[in-house]
Amino acid sequence: MGIMTSQKIATYYELFKGIDVSFSKEIIQVTGLIANQVYLKCVGDFWPCVIFSSSFQGAKVVVSTKSGILQKLERANNMVSLRFCFKVADKGNPVAFFVNTKSTGYSAYGGSEDTALFNLQFTQRPPDDLIEIMGRILDANINSKKRKDERIIVTPDSLRKLNITKENAVIIQGVPRQCILRDLSFTGVKIIMMGVAKFLVDKEAILTLVFDDPKESFTLHGMFANAELVEGRKELVSLEINFNESLIPMGYKVRINDYLSSQVRPDVRIMGPVMPAAKPAPAKAPEAKAKTPPQDPKQKTEGQKTEGDQPAGEKQAAKPETPKESPAPAPAKEEAAPAAKAETDAPADDGFDLDLPS
Repeated sequence: MGIMTSQKIATYYELFKGIDVSFSKEIIQVTGLIANQVYLKCVGDFWPCVIFSSSFQGAKVVVSTKSGILQKLERANNMVSLRFCFKVADKGNPVAFFVNTKSTGYSAYGGSEDTALFNLQFTQRPPDDLIEIMGRILDANINSKKRKDERIIVTPDSLRKLNITKENAVIIQGVPRQCILRDLSFTGVKIIMMGVAKFLVDKEAILTLVFDDPKESFTLHGMFANAELVEGRKELVSLEINFNESLIPMGYKVRINDYLSSQVRPDVRIMGPVMPAAKPAPAKAPEAKAKTPPQDPKQKTEGQKTEGDQPAGEKQAAKPETPKESPAPAPAKEEAAPAAKAETDAPADDGFDLDLPS
């Protein structure tokens, strides 16, 4: 069990605090619960008990009523402490702690008058160790359905992180055969082995996977499917094994979930903060060289004359007036009129049609 952040523990508590986990034989093995170190403490006395189920808000325990616990609970106003004890792989000593609880009632257990099932309600949030141990199981159980199609490609690096050994074998009709892992997931694996594809597809297979740290092996029942030939090796065949999901060990789910949770998912990388792409700078508008739009050649021939075509007398009339000179002759004003007409007849934006980026 690796180091878990306080944020992850808080997330586990919020997500799973109301879910009861029954302490079956498999759950006891996966959590590492040391059953003979679990007991109740009330008014200085101790009573051995068996944890029937637990959540982050309470627990149900089985206790013998012949030991006088009912009288002690009455004296303590039903306040009692529950001791948990777990064996954690990466810690030398067992992890033990007390959780303060209040008994909310009890009922006969298994039809016996001497044994009762007590309902204990936690009076405060339990220690982080309990949230971490139980949260890993709950998280693995949920992700085994949500992420069942995610494949882990087998490489030297992934094998090292998964702590899978090379002692893997598949049993076919009671005969074990060595195989090579190609990928694996919550619900299946792909392997390479010697054999003939048509004699293996749709046959029952039992795969044994061996893990280190801690040392444990898992037996996975399934069926062969989707056979492919290995290029250049006629004697080898690539096969998928689809597991029977109702028989997948919880310990295997925890191992796969721990690995997937430690990896950055591709969709998370895509959905991260992305800087907006720089937009291309808009093209500059061409500077207008002439305030008036281009004129039609016909307008020039009809009466408009350039400065070079005007007579000398008209050139003088175009000069700025002085107080002593008489007003400009009338013909000069008439010649300016066609230019104004041309300005109104010309298209509004002929020289400024810009192809701006959208």
